[in-house]
Amino acid sequence: MNRPEQIYNILLAALTLSLILGGLGVVLFTNIIYSALSLGIVLICISLFYILLNADFVAVAQILIYIGAVNILIIFAVMLMNNPKYPNSVPPWTVGNSITSIVCMSLFCSLITIILNISWFGISLTQKSDQILERDLTNNIQRIGAHLSTDFFLPFELISIILLVALIGAITIARREETV
Repeated sequence: MNRPEQIYNILLAALTLSLILGGLGVVLFTNIIYSALSLGIVLICISLFYILLNADFVAVAQILIYIGAVNILIIFAVMLMNNPKYPNSVPPWTVGNSITSIVCMSLFCSLITIILNISWFGISLTQKSDQILERDLTNNIQRIGAHLSTDFFLPFELISIILLVALIGAITIARREETV
């Protein structure tokens, strides 16, 4: 898909702004339903970034897996919770909170280090014709798999660990609200 450079920059700026605002909404909304809906906006913006980069397969996978399954599952889990109100008293800071903060900050710093050390110029933005051959699609999927299992293996695994930590945190919060 050929786009003029100025339109591409405008789309990129609009997507970046909406991604940042959606991320802030995820963190700052006190109502967890609004936070989950903001997460959906963030995931849609990420899939639109993939479309701008001509990575159609990854964009569709993003929409199907993260928006269609994970975000809807989060919204249903939040709606099915018995006690939607937050406790008025905040529990004191514990040793587990300190350990969790250290682990999360170290994962964040290592992800930032990896992102800054990757040669982004090796990734090319390809211009494709209107007709995509089946062979080209298969080669693209194979290249995605090769990059995920070699060049981007460590960031991919670190992101999965971060998602696991977030899931454990959500379970802990849900159990804490159950006992209160």
